[in-house]
Amino acid sequence: MPVEEFVAGWISGALGLVLGHPFDTVKVRLQTQTMYHGIIDCMVKIYRHESLLGFFKGMSFPIASIAVVNSVLFGVYSNTLLMLTATSHQDRRAQPPSYVHIFMAGCTGGFLQACCLAPFDLIKVRLQNQTEPRAKPGSPPPRYRGPVHCAASIFREEGPRGLFRGAWALMLRDTPTLGIYFITYEGLCRQCTPGGQTPSSATVLVAGGFAGIASWATATPLDVVKSRMQMDGLRRRAYQGMLDCIVSSVRQEGPGVLFRGLTINSARAFPVNAVTFLSYEYLLRFWG
Repeated sequence: MPVEEFVAGWISGALGLVLGHPFDTVKVRLQTQTMYHGIIDCMVKIYRHESLLGFFKGMSFPIASIAVVNSVLFGVYSNTLLMLTATSHQDRRAQPPSYVHIFMAGCTGGFLQACCLAPFDLIKVRLQNQTEPRAKPGSPPPRYRGPVHCAASIFREEGPRGLFRGAWALMLRDTPTLGIYFITYEGLCRQCTPGGQTPSSATVLVAGGFAGIASWATATPLDVVKSRMQMDGLRRRAYQGMLDCIVSSVRQEGPGVLFRGLTINSARAFPVNAVTFLSYEYLLRFWG
């Protein structure tokens, strides 16, 4: 398997993560807490009580783990296509793979990414939900002092399985939606590019951005469930499982709860995935 696919996924994922993490923090707060009355209210309260640093809570651990997670996604996707179609990255424009192969490769990458991502994402969500201001004299200390302390605390209090809380929802979220993600990207690139030619930077940016929106539009309901399952067990178990989480959330807050965070997810998805795909494609062309 070409190592370039994995390294390009690592670098492009890190760029997208840094760009999108503040939006992700707002999204997670909206999905798991009821103290906010919308995106603007959430952003204002975070800034007022936690300063600008509040938007970047939980980012250090994803930055450290992005080498594993995003390189797995893009590396497995590209190499699955390689096995399914027997064509290299450079040959794909001349002999483009079928959409069935693209979807299968995307689903494979999404499933394996979710297996690697589950503990990292859990720790990120727990840290993002800490509302205590940083480095403010007299303020109560946060429950977790950092990602390592968070992981150790979860392991001690909830056992090894606690680190995989919400993993099933994460896998169900990522497996089909990343198939949709790559199909949307490849489809738009093909529509906007004459046969056999390399997509322009503008095409890659637009296709990557809309691929992000399409995938998050379908992923948001399970993303809400995933985030709530990850926060469950912090003090007491509120849900008996994924289905109970869905039923309880809809019963208490209405069907709209499953689409909480969709607006900011879409706003984040376009620039983050545009940058991710552009950097990924250019890195592969540079090494190719």
